[in-house]
Amino acid sequence: MSRPLVVVGDALLDVDLVGTASRLTPDAPVPVVEDVERRERPGGAALAAVIAAAATRREVVLVAPVDTDDGADRLRALLDGRVRLLEIPAAGGTAVKQRVRVGDHSVARIDSGAPVATLGPLPAEAAEAIRSAAAVLVADYGRGTTAAADVREALAAAGGPVVWDPHPRGADPIPNARLVTPNGSEAARVAAAAGCHAAGDGLAAVGARAEALIRHWAVGAVAVTIGARGALLSYGEGAPMVVPAVAVTGGDTCGAGDSFAAAAALALADGAVTGEAVAAAVAAASAFVARGGATAWDREVEEPQTVVDSSAEGLIARVRAAGGTVVATGGCFDLLHPGHVATLRAARGLGDCLVVCINSDDSVRRLKGPSRPLNGAQDRARVLEALEFVDAVEVFDEDTPAEILGRLRPDVWAKGGDYAGADLPEAAVLRRWGGQAVVLPYLDGHSTTALVSRSRS
Repeated sequence: MSRPLVVVGDALLDVDLVGTASRLTPDAPVPVVEDVERRERPGGAALAAVIAAAATRREVVLVAPVDTDDGADRLRALLDGRVRLLEIPAAGGTAVKQRVRVGDHSVARIDSGAPVATLGPLPAEAAEAIRSAAAVLVADYGRGTTAAADVREALAAAGGPVVWDPHPRGADPIPNARLVTPNGSEAARVAAAAGCHAAGDGLAAVGARAEALIRHWAVGAVAVTIGARGALLSYGEGAPMVVPAVAVTGGDTCGAGDSFAAAAALALADGAVTGEAVAAAVAAASAFVARGGATAWDREVEEPQTVVDSSAEGLIARVRAAGGTVVATGGCFDLLHPGHVATLRAARGLGDCLVVCINSDDSVRRLKGPSRPLNGAQDRARVLEALEFVDAVEVFDEDTPAEILGRLRPDVWAKGGDYAGADLPEAAVLRRWGGQAVVLPYLDGHSTTALVSRSRS
């Protein structure tokens, strides 16, 4: 049985009071919120734990202080069946964060519960879970859990890598933590206290702060999350790695940091190196926000999402359903050059989507000789897919695209080159379903064969 991911930190109860507002109060310029619906969810380390549990088959264990009040009972009910909870005895009341929201916008937040919890001793079962974990995620929300001596002792003895998501009021990460994940403002605040006063929010300043934090905390790496720009990963020397985020329109960004840290910890638990873990974390956080963020924390359970077919067939079906025109073109595309780009751009202009059919490696060798292709089919496909005017790429193993054309049945087959006036070999195939083969102007002076010849000479 695989070892669990263990999340250690402060568990909160988050509440959204969601209503409508159409008028202001007469005594102050604030909205009157009516028809209020109460929505509860785990918060803090508890949210990080349920996000991780939804993304893995690995057991997720939450080690957190839990009181005996009504808020704690409601939090336990939300966690039941999702994560295994190992409670640290605590007093001071469950921390509850209530957001008053009108539609998708927060208008106020009301916090209750003691700022710092009174903790009992760390149970032996919790200490053993930390020591035997595949990875440990510390979700610090500044309520004192990570400052407790017995908790820090257990974290220092953790058997797997430690990912530490810090808080401005929290404790410093333990030395030698594998990865610390502050956001931009947290990194700036702690770095300034450590003597780094880099100005601005450009990558140079963020990188300088990350290096300062690695020295200050004596940790392995720091990944500063920088919102829509993604994350900057530094190991304290050399050039940092920047992982851009996928653009997301709208969405609730609350919980994005928890999603980032949870995905990084899961990746490390599965054996990824730190850079791979950060790349996975950026992708996971973007997807989390796109799904609705913290407000949709359990949507995968209650509201299964429709999976969009991303294959060429799925794309073609959607375009046809909308009454659009499907265009296809093909070739080896071994070394992408301006002639290819011009032809592909022109082909996309003939319809509503462009599917590029490329020869497999074996097919290229049969056509071009044993020294080709220079780039494998997977790499050639990736380059083509990066072009904004290419909607899908399909690989075929035959010497001609006749078979794949029969499967995709495009409306237009576009070929670049000096074929004007000639009957393209694919034309007969297209005529079976009323499709049309056309020739596009080719940009003179550019060919893969000529590029290879020049490079060899």
